[in-house]
Amino acid sequence: MYEFTWRVFKETGNVDIYLLLKELEKEEHMNILPFMENANEVDHPVS
Repeated sequence: MYEFTWRVFKETGNVDIYLLLKELEKEEHMNILPFMENANEVDHPVS
């Protein structure tokens, strides 16, 4: 969805599309954060 929105913005220069793009970036960043926080946790010790 992000790539499509970016292409539409590049072609049209529409400010509303730009704001949608920024919202998508924020959502994507928020969805990745929980995975990054858990990346340092180890399920089992390494021998």
